[in-house]
Amino acid sequence: MKKILSVIIALLLLGYLFFAVFITNDRKQDAVCHEVFVVIKDSTERNFIDEKDIIDLLKNANIHLVNQPTSEINTEAVKQQVLSNELIASANVYKTPSGNIKIEITQKMPILRVFSGQESYYVDEYGSVMPANFRYATYLPIANGQVEKSLATTDLYEFALFLHKHNFWNNQIEQIYVYPNKEVELIPRVGDHRIVLGDFEDFKEKMNKLQLFYEQAIPKLGWDKYRVINLSYKNQIVCTKK
Repeated sequence: MKKILSVIIALLLLGYLFFAVFITNDRKQDAVCHEVFVVIKDSTERNFIDEKDIIDLLKNANIHLVNQPTSEINTEAVKQQVLSNELIASANVYKTPSGNIKIEITQKMPILRVFSGQESYYVDEYGSVMPANFRYATYLPIANGQVEKSLATTDLYEFALFLHKHNFWNNQIEQIYVYPNKEVELIPRVGDHRIVLGDFEDFKEKMNKLQLFYEQAIPKLGWDKYRVINLSYKNQIVCTKK
C-alpha cells in the first residue's frame, strides 16, 4: 500500500508540474508589453540623449512595443536600432517578468571637440565621430584649422586620448590648431604662450619634455617669460622670449 501511495503521489506531482509549465508557457504566449522603460546609466555624467529620444528613434523606425505580444518582440532588432544612434556606446534590451520591455543605455564619452570649416563634431574615446550636441557642455580640448576626419580619427585622436588620460595635460591644453602643412600648435589654459608641437610623431616624448620644463624652469622664470615654446626640434626645447 505504501508503494502504491508513493506512486500515486509521484504521479500527482508530475501532473501538477506539467500543468504548471503548460499554464506558464500559455501565459507567456499571451503576455502583452505594458510599458517601455529606458534607463540611461550615465545620465549624471553626460546628457546627450534622454528617454524621449529613444522612443522617437524606435517610432521613426516603425518599431512599436507597447500593447504588442512580448512573444513577437525581437529584442535584438530593438537593440540594433537603438545602437544606430551615434551617441550611444552600448545597449541592452530585455523582457521583464511583468510584461515590460527594459532598455539600458550607456552613452559615448567624448574626448575632443573639432571645428573644421563648416563641420563641428566630437571624437569619442574609441576614435569614432559623434555629432555635436547642444545639451552637452564640458571643458574638452578644441581642435581647429585644417582638420580632416581622417586625421581627427587617427593621429589627432591618439594625441587627444593621451591628453584625456593624463591629468596634468587634460587640464592644461585648451586648443589644438592644425596648419595646412600638418604642423600642430597648442594653446594652454595657463600661461600666455604658444606651444609648437611640430607633427604628431613622438608626441609623448615631446610632451614629457615640456612637462619637465614646466616643473623645473617655469617656477623660476614665471609663466609669462616666453612667447613661444617650440618642441619640434629633436632632444631640445627652443623658447622665444617676449
